[in-house]
Amino acid sequence: MTEAQLEDLLSTPSAADVESARSLDGDILLLGAAGKMGPSLARRIRRAMDAAGNHARVITVSRGALEIEGVEHIRCDMLAPGALDTLPDAPNVLYLAARKFGSTDNPSETWAANVLLPALVARRYRASRIVSFSTGNVYPLVPVESGGATEQTPMDPVGEYAWSAMGRERMFDYAARTYGTPVTLLRLNYACETRYGVLVDLATKIFNEEPIDLSMGYVNVIWQGDANSVCYRSLAHCAAPPFVLNLTGPETLEVREIAQKLASRLQKTPIFTSEPAKTALLNNASLCHRMFGPPTVSVDQMLDWIADWIAEGGRLLGKPTKFQVRDGRF
Repeated sequence: MTEAQLEDLLSTPSAADVESARSLDGDILLLGAAGKMGPSLARRIRRAMDAAGNHARVITVSRGALEIEGVEHIRCDMLAPGALDTLPDAPNVLYLAARKFGSTDNPSETWAANVLLPALVARRYRASRIVSFSTGNVYPLVPVESGGATEQTPMDPVGEYAWSAMGRERMFDYAARTYGTPVTLLRLNYACETRYGVLVDLATKIFNEEPIDLSMGYVNVIWQGDANSVCYRSLAHCAAPPFVLNLTGPETLEVREIAQKLASRLQKTPIFTSEPAKTALLNNASLCHRMFGPPTVSVDQMLDWIADWIAEGGRLLGKPTKFQVRDGRF
């Protein structure tokens, strides 16, 4: 698979995406769109809207340049004083901005990105529908046999990044309760494609014959294209108080087993350290699958694509998930 083919795969809209585009009114604004998921999400939305004959604008916002056919882009440092006032109104807002890595060394910047900015966005776009990515890190580590935290599991974050992620949710919750802003909060872990994600982290270590820490012995993953589809279609479910949805795959995956499958595909022998703890960061996304259907890309398919990508020297984004961290220090 080439990178162009990957981008096409990630951005090809499903029939459900196109159907959503037929019923969605107004422009869509993607804030913080230059990260791992934003470009393919914007492209997917544009393609869905084109297929549906919906000529509303898709607008991306980030500090850097971003070129996507049919998508308008605005360069903006959203934390700069008055910057949000220069952005256009839009009835549909997807909030993708976040900061995770480096949180331990520079916590104030993390809190500004994850709490101050959402507060400013929530006030600026209080008349819009807002879908915001959150993270499964807002939950505590749960017993492996539990099936994962549900949307009813009380938030109990571990570490400063996770606390700031809860702060982001609280700011959008405040907007929903104060202004009546319809909001969806998507607690995601972990999105994967061939250039980044938990499975890429494992495949890279195996290929480079580096040890794999098994202390976080179980994970959930979902193909990024499936995660993007749910994000877009969640606009129809925004509510006040916010609608909260866990977003991940249906399986609780054992890291050792997944690593062995990747190693077999890569013709390598995995190296393991530590032993799996009895708890892990796990989400139960049963509600998501009932509402939006099961993921279209299976774990085995992801393993095939990722192993081929790594073996062929495909470009990586260089953004490890650090999924193995148990103390919340990123």
